[in-house]
Amino acid sequence: MRGAKSAKWVAGAIIIALSATACGSSDDDSGKGDGGSGKSGGTFSMGITEPVAIDPYNAQESEGMLVADNLFTGLYSPTADGQVKPELATSKTVSKDGKTWTFKIKPGTKFTNGEAVNAESFIRGWNRVVQKKSASDVAYHLAGIDGFADVQSGKADEMKGLSAPDENTLQVKLSAPDFEFYIKTTHTVFSPVPKVAGDGKNQKFNEAPIGNGPFKISGKWEHNKRITLVRNDDYGLTKAHLDKVNVDILNSANGVNLEYQGFQSGQYDWARMPTPQLPAAKAKYDPQGEWIDEDTNGMNYLLPITDNGPLKNRDAREAISYAIDRDAIVKGVFQGMQTKSTTILPEVFKDVYQKNLCTSCVKQDKAKAKSLAKSGGLKAGATLELAYNTGAGHEEWVQAVKQQVQDVLGLKIKLVAKPFAELLSDQQKPAATGMYRFSWGADYPTPDNYLYPLLDTASINKDSSGKVTGDNRGRYSNKKFDDLLAQARGTSDQAGRNKIYQQAEKVALDDMALIPFTNRTQLRLANTKKWDNLTMDFHEDPDLQNVTLK
Repeated sequence: MRGAKSAKWVAGAIIIALSATACGSSDDDSGKGDGGSGKSGGTFSMGITEPVAIDPYNAQESEGMLVADNLFTGLYSPTADGQVKPELATSKTVSKDGKTWTFKIKPGTKFTNGEAVNAESFIRGWNRVVQKKSASDVAYHLAGIDGFADVQSGKADEMKGLSAPDENTLQVKLSAPDFEFYIKTTHTVFSPVPKVAGDGKNQKFNEAPIGNGPFKISGKWEHNKRITLVRNDDYGLTKAHLDKVNVDILNSANGVNLEYQGFQSGQYDWARMPTPQLPAAKAKYDPQGEWIDEDTNGMNYLLPITDNGPLKNRDAREAISYAIDRDAIVKGVFQGMQTKSTTILPEVFKDVYQKNLCTSCVKQDKAKAKSLAKSGGLKAGATLELAYNTGAGHEEWVQAVKQQVQDVLGLKIKLVAKPFAELLSDQQKPAATGMYRFSWGADYPTPDNYLYPLLDTASINKDSSGKVTGDNRGRYSNKKFDDLLAQARGTSDQAGRNKIYQQAEKVALDDMALIPFTNRTQLRLANTKKWDNLTMDFHEDPDLQNVTLK
């Protein structure tokens, strides 16, 4: 399994991207899930920590996306190997200038309340995300649609770029060319919603979303306790096999430990593991066929706040990078089960990947770190915060980074440990400073989904209070970088687009906009003794849609 999906992931993404020709292309609706034979029934159990949201208007991290992805079905979805598969879209066309997309929608499907899923339900869902009142952290995914800015600012309630020529035709006009727009619609934020959804702050819908996906929620989200999903027997595409999914919400302080213990006791069918336990877990469960080890599209970074505090200076950020001995941490903390990163983009983008682009990531250099600290204004004895989320196995490597930076630069590294939702909230605050534990897994299979959300100026998206509402939490802003991304989106040729992505990545790393740390190898335990077709999906969650009983 390790590495096998990586090659297919990129090949699929490129093949699909090339299908978006100027004269348009068509897709045959294959339906969500692979179908096939399998024994139905059973209750699948797992644990997560408290999500930020399970409503598509603001679902954003793996916990929330796990739930939202199974409650809602959109135009397209990403397969585990990075291909883009049609769901409710039966065809797509794009204009020669890359600014107008037309999608035909499968007729006859419904939300779980019986309401029809049609073009208007997509328009309703997309406008709902963007509306100012929603204050969505993931609204920027729709920023390319004409009228986005007016709706975000409150000047309008609906984006003028969205229209429904007929019940099952959705037309999208963009403010600038984007030959990869349809790939972006694989994100849950592009889900349709029923009329009862109301606005983004409709708490009743936030707690118990009414979707059109393979599962539906039973009762409502019991915060810090559980979320229960049951099969949607009226699903308009390929139905799920599982009867029920129990999702326990675990204490964020020790969530990974509780997942691991739950798997060992037979309580859970899927689990992560504490870093110190990885060798023992592999030795026990790999021979039994219950060990999943996959190189995914994810990356781990240190996120520097670039507009405030001690890391505002570019040299200061590079000093931190040179002070870290990634090889020692990979060997000592991760027991060789991770690999160091020297790029912003993951290696799975093989036609874009530029190994060792981050020169300060290749090897620790104490002399360069000290020289850059001096020119960057980092003084020995000064305090620098490093914040991370608890309960996810980060404690050991964060401690190692702290010790290395203190030893090399003489700084006082103050570790700040918080539950994940609180950590995300802190990153957004106007007074955020220092650096954060930060990771990213692509929402859809294109380099744009790293470069734009993490580093484009438009993805900062501060509100009137100065709070960052986009995913550019480091507040990085460089016009040259922004212009390159716009140029890439307007380039219909995949090879030409890839070259521009490479240029943009170099600009960002020359600025040390992010500090690469490790490539993300995801390790999971899976109860393959009870379940068949239990695999990891594109978002690194169990593919609940296709799980069957043995």
